[in-house]
Formats: sequence, structure tokens, C-alpha cells
Amino acid sequence: MNNQIYQTPLAERYASKEMLYLFSPDKKFKTWRRLWIALAEAEKELGLDIKDEQIEEMKKFADDINYEVAKAKEKEVRHDVMAHIHAYGLQAQSAMPIIHLGATSCYVGDNTDVIVMTEAMELLREKMINVMDKLSAFALENKSLPTLGFTHFQPAQLTTVGKRACLWLQDLWMDLEDIEHQLSKKYLLGVKGTTGTQATFLTLFDGDHEKVKRLDEIVAKKVGFEKSFPVTGQTYSRKMDSQILNVLSGIAQSAYKFSNDIRLLQNLKEIEEPFEKSQIGSSAMAYKRNPMRSERISALARHVICNALNPAITASTQWFERTLDDSANKRLAMPEAFLAVDAILEIYMNVVDGLVVYPKVINQRIMSELPFMATEVILMEGVMRGGDRQELHEKIRVHSMEAGRMVKEEGKANDLIQRIIEDDAFKMTEQEILSILKPENFIGRAPEQVEDFINEYIKEILEGNKSILGKKAELSV
Repeated sequence: MNNQIYQTPLAERYASKEMLYLFSPDKKFKTWRRLWIALAEAEKELGLDIKDEQIEEMKKFADDINYEVAKAKEKEVRHDVMAHIHAYGLQAQSAMPIIHLGATSCYVGDNTDVIVMTEAMELLREKMINVMDKLSAFALENKSLPTLGFTHFQPAQLTTVGKRACLWLQDLWMDLEDIEHQLSKKYLLGVKGTTGTQATFLTLFDGDHEKVKRLDEIVAKKVGFEKSFPVTGQTYSRKMDSQILNVLSGIAQSAYKFSNDIRLLQNLKEIEEPFEKSQIGSSAMAYKRNPMRSERISALARHVICNALNPAITASTQWFERTLDDSANKRLAMPEAFLAVDAILEIYMNVVDGLVVYPKVINQRIMSELPFMATEVILMEGVMRGGDRQELHEKIRVHSMEAGRMVKEEGKANDLIQRIIEDDAFKMTEQEILSILKPENFIGRAPEQVEDFINEYIKEILEGNKSILGKKAELSV
């Protein structure tokens, strides 16, 4: 590591080695060579005068890239593709005349981008499913553990810890649908030429339109794609980048919501993210347990969500068959989005794997609010015992207001239930009233909803992807 130049934190601190490699120069240039081999093979199969020996020599050096030669040549000619064609040709000398035959720079540049982004989406999909697996286990384990629900971050009806986890899980399930849809319609740029008309290839094949069409199909299949874009300019439509980053933004949004909830719950001391034995929460306040992992998710997610605007503007401002103002922006926007979402999912996986739940604190908070929620049941029970509904309603209102005042102004415990117990108008014993105050009586169908959702929507996904489950995420910092 060179400590005298800027290093992107996404590489140094956050993203995984697998994702970093996908966007590395080595991956790019080896994919260029793979594409040049595929083009030569396809052109030979369709009748061009290309020898087996030439292709074999290209394959011999497919992964043996002479970087120093390419670097020196690029400094001379100021063109990365031409520099690498030159370097490749010095190694596979018999193939020099046919490397890149008929193609333009975007043949290797754009097709490589599509291949890399496709593999990167597949890696994200794998990590998403692992997060979903861990969230599912957490939800099922806590499906019946009552907790205070919040709307507007104000106490509301009870839910369960597991049901709340299903809100996080469902967001990821929706994102998984989006990423699978994007993967299902993957298109290669293909072999389209300088303005997308395939004119050069039509010349190479003596005006044979069918062979030119077949060339596009054969090359796509050789690099693992079923189809290419039906029409293009010099590049594939930059709208695809925007669509992909919108999917990544969706994942970031889901993770952001989860991380915010965990940060709030950690403040309430109900649920905490993992905190290691030697971890320091604050340089000044030694007692602190800051939710730094969740905060990191929030920070990275914000970057991705904002970054989604980049390819949207790029797609909308391309001129005719192409302009080059996409290039520098694309080199930053697309890799950074993938690296950041990769890091987000690694942290998400790590946090869910080590969530700590504090049932006693959760129950204590429930019991401080449950008396208010139980008043409706107590009211109905009092009416069934012969009481006057309006009279009892007024008594509950007065008792509630006074109990609330004692809590807020004097810092005392909520004594609403004791006030009702001592009020003969309700005609209920202390034991009868206290029996109503069971949190499990106020969680509705939350446990059943957890089971139904996971069994009907998540289980099939997890069972269909057993081979990729079991990932662990270790954070570098």
C-alpha cells in the first residue's frame, strides 16, 4: 500500500476480495482477450481465412498478459485498446493480423463491462440470499417474542421481534426479484461495429447478411450469453447501466432501513449489533457501545442511492450513436456502486449473524405502555359485566390522563392498572384485570404471519440455493 497517494476506502476498507477482483484490471484485460478469441473463432467458423494455429496461439497467451508492454505502448499511442492489441500480438505473433478483426474498441470495452456487471450481480445475489437465510432464522426464532410497535416512533400496538424482522426480509425479497429480473434479460453489446450498423463485418463477409447476424449470435454464446442487443449505436444503451444501478439502489435502500431500525433499537437497549471483546466504542467515553456497523451500512447506502443519479444522467445525455462523456463517469459510478453494495451486504450479513436480543428490556418497555393499550379490552369486559359504556370510558380517560401525568411530570411508574383495579365501577378483581395484561394477547397474527411469509415465499428460495448458503462475513475494520 502506497501511503502517499489516495486510496479508495471501498477497496481498502469495505468491499470483498471477490468483488474487487471483478472490477480489477486483470479481470478486464483477460476478458478482452477472451472476447478477441471468441471473435476470431466465430469469424473462422463463418468462413474467414483464420488458421487454427492463430487461435491456438491466442489461447496460449489468454491469461499471460504482458502488462509492461501494454503500459508502455499506451503511453505512446494514448489508446488502451490499441496498446493491448499490440501487446497481445507481440506474444501471439501469428495472430497479429487477425486480432480485433473488424471490431471497434467498444467490442471489448462494452462487452467486458456487461460480462463483469453480470458476474457482479450474481455475486450480490448470492450474498443477498445468505442475508435472507440468516434473517429468516432470526425471524422464526423470535416470531412469538412480543415487542412494542412504533408508528412515528411513538408507542403503538404490539408486534413481535420476528414479525419486525420480516419487514426487513420482505424488502430484500423484493430486491431479489429485481436483480433476478435484471439477470434474466441480460444482453451483450455483441458485434456491432463503429455506429452499430455492422458495416465492416458486412464487408468482411462479402455482403452476406445472415453470416453477420450469425456472428453476433455465436460470439454471444461463446462468452455465456444467449442474446445481444438487437440494435445499438457504437455502445450498448446506457439505459442498462441506469437500470442496474436502480436495482443496486433498491438493495441499499432496504439495508438502510434495516440499519436505521437497529440503530434505534440499540439506543432503546432492546437489540444490539455484535460488539467484540476488544472493540472500542468511543475514544472519550469508554462505556459506549456505538452501532458502528449499522452506521456504516447507512453511510454506504446513502452513497449508492445518490450515485444512482449518475447513469440516469449519462443515459439521457448521450448524443446520437455515442459520445465519450459517459466514459470517465461510468468508470467511477458503476464499479463504486457494486463495491459499496457488496460491502453493505457483507456488513448486513455480519450484523444479522450476531444480533443480541434483550427480552427483559423489551418486556419492561411493553409493560410501561401496555396498560394504555389494554384499556379497550377492560372497557368491553366492564360493559359485559353490566357497566355503562360511556361512564366507564370517561373513567378510563380520566385515569389515563392522570397516570400519564405522573409518568411524564413526576417520573413515576405507570399506575393506570392499579387505578382501575381500585375503581369499583369496573366490577373486576385484581387477578382478572392482570390476566388481561399478557403481551401475547396483543400481538394479533404476528407469529402466524412470520411462519406464513417464510414458508410461502422464502423457503423455496433458500431450498433452491442450498449450495450457496452458509457464508460468513468477517469485517476488515
